[in-house]
Amino acid sequence: MDLDADRVEMKDYLGVLRNPRAARPFAAAVVARLPVSMAPLGLVLLVRGLRDDWTLAGVVAGAFAVGVAVGSPFWGRGLDRYGQPRVIAATSCASAAFLLALTLATAGPVPGPALVVLAALVGGTFPPVSPAMRAAWRVVLPDVRQQRLGYALDAVAVETLFVGGPLLLTLLLAVTSPLVPMLATCAFLAGGGLLYARTEAARSLGSGAVPPPTPEPGPAGDAAAAPGPPATAPPLPAPVPAPRGRGRSTREVPVALTAGVPAALLVLAAMSIGFGLLDVSLAGLAEVVLGSPDKLGFMFAAIASGSALGGLLYGARQWRSEERVRLPVILGGFGSGTAVLAVVAWRPDPSMLVLVPVLFCAGLFISPNLIVLQSLVDHLAPRHRLGEAQAWLSTSVTAGGAVGNALAGRLIDTTGPQLSLAAAAAAVLLGAALALLAQPRWRALLRPAPGAAARLS
Repeated sequence: MDLDADRVEMKDYLGVLRNPRAARPFAAAVVARLPVSMAPLGLVLLVRGLRDDWTLAGVVAGAFAVGVAVGSPFWGRGLDRYGQPRVIAATSCASAAFLLALTLATAGPVPGPALVVLAALVGGTFPPVSPAMRAAWRVVLPDVRQQRLGYALDAVAVETLFVGGPLLLTLLLAVTSPLVPMLATCAFLAGGGLLYARTEAARSLGSGAVPPPTPEPGPAGDAAAAPGPPATAPPLPAPVPAPRGRGRSTREVPVALTAGVPAALLVLAAMSIGFGLLDVSLAGLAEVVLGSPDKLGFMFAAIASGSALGGLLYGARQWRSEERVRLPVILGGFGSGTAVLAVVAWRPDPSMLVLVPVLFCAGLFISPNLIVLQSLVDHLAPRHRLGEAQAWLSTSVTAGGAVGNALAGRLIDTTGPQLSLAAAAAAVLLGAALALLAQPRWRALLRPAPGAAARLS
């Protein structure tokens, strides 16, 4: 793949996917992560449909989110210590089993508190597939620039799943009973996780092996921006076991408290609160202002397609500025687009012909933000704890989204979806401000060692 130019073409993404060592774990990870978007909505619809109780449905979905937020760092650390096959296979099967039990219990005479406990167990054992796939890209794609393409593909896949998952769920619900969508979710959860655990990439990261590091960005930005031949990671032996024993488990501080990481998590939490507000606000806008819930699918498709294109374009470009510097700019773009959306929604009888393009333009900035934050955490966290660090990102996304959902529901009930959209823009712009405030700290921590750029060229 020729990546010497200042940019690469979309066909280069196909080149990454033609590599079976990359395509197989990626495809399995896509299947395994479908339940990330199907389970929350599915639980709400299941409990509402079988128990006729919106309050209980919300509490069950909230318990699932809390479980994911609490369990993700624990299982992420397990990836680093015990390896991917053991952790992914065990958690996928356990979470699917608890979800099956919850589905059947909802259809029976089981009391509500028991459903809440089961939902928390489903979330608490949810497999850490995203951190695992992040590490797998570094193993199957030793070329630094191809790694960035892989990260972009992964971010785009996640964004697409958050639209495709609910669409698949509602399609199944339209033609089957409320139980079938959740049974399908169980199958995706267990089947996808087991398929991923059996891939060559996962097996190469067994027994607590540490993936090859992604070289830190040099003074001019990404290592890939340097002139000359394609920047590849130096030849490395097979992944080596993470350090164990003395000082490993009892004296290390949580990765979430490692220098520079808390700021990244706060930025992502603020952005995720904006996500949560935006998702529910769009549902309220479709129902309350536009008078047709059917229009929600078009709005979600617009923002998701924008995010997908933005991620692919971002990953294809060879950037010359540092990622930490780009982050507040990209967040500012997303926040500004959301603010424009709020203004349009406040107009009398807003038109879909205006809303859809605005949503598409705002979505262009979503995936690039996730790509940059994942890369920042990779460079800030200790190398042997990257799985745990990426899992903390998942916690920030889940917790922030749950807070945003709750805030949006309250704002829509009291003032309408327009103010909720304005709050979403404010939350994202707050993340941009936090990213600006973190620049001096990140600059000091990410300063490359003397001669690092020379070793990568």
